[in-house]
Amino acid sequence: MKRSLVAMAALTLFACSHGAPPAETKAPTAAAVDATDVFRFHVGSLEAIALKDGDIHIPNDGKTVGVGQGKEAVGALLSSAGVSAETIDFSIQPLAVRDGARILLFDTGAGDASFAKAGRLTASLRAASIEPSAVTDVFLSHGHPDHIGGFVTPEGTSAFPKARIHVSAPEWEAMRADPKHASLVKMIGPQVDAFAPNATILPSVTAVAVRGHTPGHSAYRISSGSEHLLYVGDSVHHSVVSVQKPDWTIAFDLGGDAPTAQASRRALLEQASTENLRIYAGHFPFPGIGHVRKQGDGFVWVPEAK
Repeated sequence: MKRSLVAMAALTLFACSHGAPPAETKAPTAAAVDATDVFRFHVGSLEAIALKDGDIHIPNDGKTVGVGQGKEAVGALLSSAGVSAETIDFSIQPLAVRDGARILLFDTGAGDASFAKAGRLTASLRAASIEPSAVTDVFLSHGHPDHIGGFVTPEGTSAFPKARIHVSAPEWEAMRADPKHASLVKMIGPQVDAFAPNATILPSVTAVAVRGHTPGHSAYRISSGSEHLLYVGDSVHHSVVSVQKPDWTIAFDLGGDAPTAQASRRALLEQASTENLRIYAGHFPFPGIGHVRKQGDGFVWVPEAK
């Protein structure tokens, strides 16, 4: 790349957030994986597995996170949480759930997208003793490249050929209307179940419409007995900035409806805090499992101990 990786990452993601995602998703390449890329836990009787796909690193330049606040304010917030004030880090970690005879996958990672160091999902699945062809259901939060990048194999075929692909009807309509998604839409179209917002899709999975980031962005509530896990998708991007300052603009929302995204984020965090909901956050530090607690006018992320 002509510039540094982090600079190119920021530019590419910023373009994506303004409705210009990178050209058609490329086939993910093989990537190494180790035991730290897989983390198993339970939601009631369901086995859940955090699956590392990769990472995105962008500079704290005031243009991506905390837009309009200034890099100094963003840096001070990051420093107060004990993380780097210079670089903003996002993990990429889809979630697998074993539900009886079904194997559920929530989002597919970034594949070999140029803005990320990713492409480990297939290896992570196999490390968890899951063949991609055994996945029965894929739940898509939305159509951004770091969530759809793992749909295509190196041979250019569907990575999950036997899966029903669940995506909200408004999001699917937006993907179908985007020429950059044309070949992907053609490939996965026969597998797609376009559901109404907030639909119960399986007894264990209910969609939660979280509007603003994209036209039909969905979180998912995963349930077993009295236990629940809220897969938040991109309603909350960063474990410090998005949680402590939910009203701050993140550039990734600017391609949608940023004020609505901010209101949706605050409402979701408020609900999660009030109900003590367990959260799975696909861009938080791996494995992204924990709770949020009310703190002042915002919230604070409390990760579960590994």
